[in-house]
Amino acid sequence: MATEPIKNIKSKVLSHFWGKLERIDYDFRFKNNTWKRLSREVYGKSDGVAVLLYNPETKSVILSKQFRMPAYIADPRSGFSIEVCGGAIDPDESPETAVKREAREEIGYQVSNLKSVGTVFLSPGIVKERVHLFVCSYKNSDRIDTGGGVDAEDEEIEVLEMPFKQAVEMIPTGEINDARTIMLLQYAQIHKLLE
Repeated sequence: MATEPIKNIKSKVLSHFWGKLERIDYDFRFKNNTWKRLSREVYGKSDGVAVLLYNPETKSVILSKQFRMPAYIADPRSGFSIEVCGGAIDPDESPETAVKREAREEIGYQVSNLKSVGTVFLSPGIVKERVHLFVCSYKNSDRIDTGGGVDAEDEEIEVLEMPFKQAVEMIPTGEINDARTIMLLQYAQIHKLLE
């Protein structure tokens, strides 16, 4: 029976400002059966959710636009990100409950017919967050508020309703470069949700 490929795992918290940044030291066994002490940083807060709202009648989708500091640091010309609705799962909250809350807060829609399409790591080399992905059809009567985010969380979110075709065309131009959004738009394309 093969032994585990890692042992002697030690964790040291480097920062706990917003999320938790840890340094993880561990022994790793390579295929040639040699062991080496390695160190990695792991960052995360909690798991998250993302949902693409789509209207099969109007062939439209609901997206949001908001400022993202990491995107700005990477390229000051792209600090504003066009994305699907999403956010962190609160303690003792299911992914479905989190999606419903985020949809109300961010885009002002009441969602009910959620379909789970998978759970993914967006950057497993450093970020431990898993994102639960959903799609949900909507109609105009599902809008219960203007959305825009939560003031107490310093959110300022612009709600965008656009043709699905236009959103898909924004991927190769780089106007949409958020991985969750690209995955969900492509899911809708593959499964012909708006045909």
